[in-house]
Amino acid sequence: MSASDSYNAVTWLLDRNVDEGRGGKLAFTDTVSELTYGQLQTQSRKLASMLKRLGVRREERVAMMMLDTVDFPVVFLGAIRAGIVPVPLNTLLTAEQYAYVLADCRARVLFISEALLPVVKDVLGRMPDLAHVVVSGKDAHGHLRFADEIARESDSFETVATHRDEPAFWLYSSGSTGMPKGVRHLHSSLQATAETYAHQVLGIRENDVGLSAAKLFFAYGLGNALTFPMSVGATTVLNSERPTPASMFALMRRYNPTIFYGVPTLFAAMLNDEAFKNEPAFPKLRICTSAGEALPEAVGETWKRRFGVDILDGVGSTELLHIFLSNAPGDIKYGTSGRPVPGYRVRLVNDAGADVPDGEVGELMVDAPSAAEGYWNQRSKSRQTFEGGWTRTGDKYMRDADGRYTFCGRADDMFKVSGIWVSPFEVESALITHPAVAEAAVIAAADPEGLLKPKAFVVLKSGSQPEGLHEGLKEHVKVKIGPWKYPRWIEVVESLPKTATGKIQRFKLRDGDAA
Repeated sequence: MSASDSYNAVTWLLDRNVDEGRGGKLAFTDTVSELTYGQLQTQSRKLASMLKRLGVRREERVAMMMLDTVDFPVVFLGAIRAGIVPVPLNTLLTAEQYAYVLADCRARVLFISEALLPVVKDVLGRMPDLAHVVVSGKDAHGHLRFADEIARESDSFETVATHRDEPAFWLYSSGSTGMPKGVRHLHSSLQATAETYAHQVLGIRENDVGLSAAKLFFAYGLGNALTFPMSVGATTVLNSERPTPASMFALMRRYNPTIFYGVPTLFAAMLNDEAFKNEPAFPKLRICTSAGEALPEAVGETWKRRFGVDILDGVGSTELLHIFLSNAPGDIKYGTSGRPVPGYRVRLVNDAGADVPDGEVGELMVDAPSAAEGYWNQRSKSRQTFEGGWTRTGDKYMRDADGRYTFCGRADDMFKVSGIWVSPFEVESALITHPAVAEAAVIAAADPEGLLKPKAFVVLKSGSQPEGLHEGLKEHVKVKIGPWKYPRWIEVVESLPKTATGKIQRFKLRDGDAA
């Protein structure tokens, strides 16, 4: 291996900060514990030593079923330092989903937060590759206790000389249409996302304090709360709790972040929560970001009016690790996903693979420096998604004459009405501009003649009454976006099915409607 190919992500992310004099700078706080960059370096070396003592070899996997506390970066970075592959897992899966993922990645060690142990206690014995369970918390319940094990170790571990193209960590896709897929990311990918989106679009600084609603197991959250701040020596506030309006507003008041990383459903919930309707602006907040799903125009504009801070809406994916299309400071058009992030190339193609002109809908393909190596043990799906240097996103977009991209829906969500493509997202965005509607989801449903038409599921704002609302909502959509796009059927629901990362699971609405 040549010297130019030798690269361990931890050297750039963590050790460089200590070498440049930021050893005493606060890196992470989780409201209970804190870690400076120097302490994190020491703890990550001890973690690497611990993995070696436990018999985990280079390139083997360790699973992380961990809440967002200061222990998460210790495990994640310590494993990478040792040339071992950490696999952060969604903390909201079922026992059988965990059994599938743990068997699929063949994890040798499971690091788990004590609060999550009850979920998997009955499946751990079925994992033949799993040699150890290490519990982060006060009581290990018969397993190894994280604090005790790491305290036994020396901090003299020498970082493994990995290759820049070597898998550094895996993330599992959200699995919204089936069991999750293991997405293999390289050592060089973390720096690639930082030097493109974080530095050139977000403009992150050393004196920033970041708060991310998206969790660290999610590609968006991993960039927000770990890669980006560590790339400049900034500070991150971690939140182990579910991101609700109450918990987010409380953390923002306590820590005064300069950057808040949210998702559309949370921004909407924070704006619509009656308990916080008089919440004042945040004195140090300078920018917000949104991803995971397209941000409705009304939500972005209302947030800006309420708090005086813009939301940079963008789009990313697990396969590409972070945001590749985004609005930027001074170049924001709400209702769009903005322009390509510097360093990324995008195309819109039709079903035949040919580029489509401005104003027409096409599938978004991306040429990315942070693209994954592929899916683990799923060659067919890898070949369908990764085509040479290009990655198929499965998102339908339209580009305007100014080079901005507007989300139209997932490839399997789009449908035609009277021969014209309808974007569920466009209808949803129109519905939530109605003063009675908090959230909306739209699917295709068949009329008595078997023709597809929009059907809407809406969550009403507190105090709104459904009586007599249906016809008013239909007329509202007709006026906003066109008479053929209005929902023929409207169903008021208490909540919408979502993934752990806030994406609406329209397939569940379709399945329930069919049933």
